[in-house]
Amino acid sequence: MPELPEVETTKNGISPYLEGAIIEKIVVRQPKLRWMVSEELAQITQQKVIALSRRAKYLIIQLETGYMIGHLGMSGSLRVVEKGDLIDKHDHLDIVVNNGKVVRYNDPRRFGAWLWTEKLNEFPLFLKLGPEPLSEEFDSDYLWQKSRKKQTALKTFLMDNAVVVGVGNIYANETLFLCNLHPQKTAGSLTKAQCGQLVEQIKQVLSNAIQQGGTTLKDFLQPDGHPGYFVQELRVYGNKDKPCPTCGTKIESLVIGQRNSFYCPKCQKR
Repeated sequence: MPELPEVETTKNGISPYLEGAIIEKIVVRQPKLRWMVSEELAQITQQKVIALSRRAKYLIIQLETGYMIGHLGMSGSLRVVEKGDLIDKHDHLDIVVNNGKVVRYNDPRRFGAWLWTEKLNEFPLFLKLGPEPLSEEFDSDYLWQKSRKKQTALKTFLMDNAVVVGVGNIYANETLFLCNLHPQKTAGSLTKAQCGQLVEQIKQVLSNAIQQGGTTLKDFLQPDGHPGYFVQELRVYGNKDKPCPTCGTKIESLVIGQRNSFYCPKCQKR
């Protein structure tokens, strides 16, 4: 699933082709995604793109009359193509702009979404989201207060969008390894120092992943068609039975909250 770095990479990749351009039309080939594509999108014509931004794993395209909101789901990606380029099987939506380019949405599993709102601050899916992990608001004091009396597994806690947004499965695994914390450790047992270390490593891991263009495991590609290169830096995620890069012990895995978790039993003792 594309996580925060992949969405940020996508935003950065398509921004030069969209910001300031005029959307001539939006072509919806398959409206049945995770939710039905908002009917308003097919009616957009001759609207200027004001700005692109991101909230959690949502891509926000600000137009003159409202906001397009996209989510890549499990397998979605956006790429920039020329008008007239051949359409692939899973190309479900096109944003056609006046500079000769098309921003094309591809999603084999169709778990993504394209929605519309006129009032971003009232958009229902944003109302209960926690802070951005790269913001100043997300600091050790915040995480310390949020973790008090929590009996949930630490990895589940970090992946809760009400706590902090965008820390998905890949980056939660990598962060916990760097902090020498077991994924099943109770969140409420964190010390303040450990909270500080977690915040620091979350910011570092996500920043590094963005610089590398995200992580390509299967479907995700950058808008220029290249893969995300952070996959080359994964220390534990997907590396079951491979040697720990720190101590050489075999990486183990377990399922927490229906998601695979990877850890070193020696470096990350419970």
